[in-house]
Amino acid sequence: MTRDAGTRDAGTTGAGTTGAGLIAEKLRQAGCRHAFGIPGGEVLALMDALENAGIAFHLVKHENAGGFMAEGVWHAEARASGATAAPGVLLATLGPGVANAVNVVANAWQDRVPLIFLTGCVDASEAETYTHQVFDHQQLLRPIVKASFRASPGALSAMMDKAVGIALDGQPGPVHVDVPISVAEGATEEVLRPLPAGLTPADLTPAGPALEAARALFASAKRPIAIAGVDAVNEGAGEAVAAFCRAHGVPLVTTYKGKGLMDEADPLALGGAGLSPRADAHLLPLFKASDCILALGYDPIEMRINWRDPWSHDAPVIEIAATPRAHGMHGVRHLLASGVAAGLDALADGLSPTATWEGGEIADARAVLAAQFAPEPEGWGPASVFHTLREVLPAETVATADSGAHRILVSQIWHTAVPRGMLQSSALCTMACALPLGMGQKLADPDRPVVVFVGDAGLEMGLGELATLRDMRLPVIVCVLVDESLALIELKQRAGQRANVGVDFEGTDFPALARAMGGHGLWVDDAETLKREAQAALSRDTYTLLACRIGRRAYDGKF
Repeated sequence: MTRDAGTRDAGTTGAGTTGAGLIAEKLRQAGCRHAFGIPGGEVLALMDALENAGIAFHLVKHENAGGFMAEGVWHAEARASGATAAPGVLLATLGPGVANAVNVVANAWQDRVPLIFLTGCVDASEAETYTHQVFDHQQLLRPIVKASFRASPGALSAMMDKAVGIALDGQPGPVHVDVPISVAEGATEEVLRPLPAGLTPADLTPAGPALEAARALFASAKRPIAIAGVDAVNEGAGEAVAAFCRAHGVPLVTTYKGKGLMDEADPLALGGAGLSPRADAHLLPLFKASDCILALGYDPIEMRINWRDPWSHDAPVIEIAATPRAHGMHGVRHLLASGVAAGLDALADGLSPTATWEGGEIADARAVLAAQFAPEPEGWGPASVFHTLREVLPAETVATADSGAHRILVSQIWHTAVPRGMLQSSALCTMACALPLGMGQKLADPDRPVVVFVGDAGLEMGLGELATLRDMRLPVIVCVLVDESLALIELKQRAGQRANVGVDFEGTDFPALARAMGGHGLWVDDAETLKREAQAALSRDTYTLLACRIGRRAYDGKF
């Protein structure tokens, strides 16, 4: 957990310190270096304080995008540290600013993203008679945050200690801090003390009868299989998971957010799962055939209905999870309340590797999955787009994916060797997330290439952030899959024999828009053009928009 307990001014406030200044300095202590949002009169003191504390404020076109940019920064910094990092910071003014951010705050809640959401508000005495744009921010946000605070004079330091700690501890998530104008602008005599140390999931180790029973089950297993998810990523447990699986011959399935916990080129890696019935048809039978299922930091909030009760209630399941689960999605025989790495160490301590899956089932499953998601035989289509870009772009490229049909397919095709090598909204599955996620990633890690996969509807939903991309001068590659349809919903309409209603739309000239908004844009209709232009984009000093025309119903039978 990144908390700079020894940063500047610990133990002092300095002359003229305001409430906003103290809040900003506490965020600086926590390691925060970027904040995102849109100004309003009620947050001007907070904006000044953030900048003065060394936290850069970035103007966005919509608060929703600002929250995803903050998440992108968090992923980049956590990847660099090998564990978790400072929470993201989103700033919104009262009323419409707060309301605009509800989607991204809910996403942080479901996708386990630490986010400090600072909002401005009028003083309580003012709110009794002044109602313009005024509503109860805390009441609106409480169902989708881990905690909500209202800043009060004399308790700002304690409040921020709690806010940062709660955002990072256990399963990370959003914490709301509502700051009245008088508190932000008023002077404070509070002392700036170091942030208290927090207990991380990695600090928890298993013991007792549950561990011994789990060890006995694993030691006797001939067909073990593991599924790992977002908690393993957030704990920085990728190396431990990969080493354990290789040492003991355990094939690994991940959630889409868990991709890269093991290099997906490894013979034991079975890729991501959760949304594709085609993939599930080959993965779920392996779990049913297993004599020891390992759930490693696995949170089924990422999974669709195929993963509800995926095995019998009394199946031989060992779960390693530091945070109690209350989802009801499946049964567990042995629960190890532990960090993932520590749990795996304890589970395998002293055990010798044995042969597993001697019938060749894992190699067969990998071969079938590769064939299922191969490029189109005709040489062009969404699968060809994803395969081509994976072939051309450097191995260290970070991909982001928006919600829609393309996300399911690209999540099966795009292989990554490291955690957080592919970013997406996999629990809330919200549209218009991919572009700002990619922007935040590039801002925090400018040397690593970034490719954004987005559908035409998703890009149109957040089109204004192309101007933010221009202003921030981030050379991101934006790959737009153009089919002029909400393809995933249209597929469901047809499957239910429903009429085509509200899913098709007219085409947009995306290359022209990109050029008008400071980028380089062009149409792409074949793999050779895509290869050439993607390579050229890597040396460009502005963003590149590749509008790949795939045509309607291009995803039929693909996932």
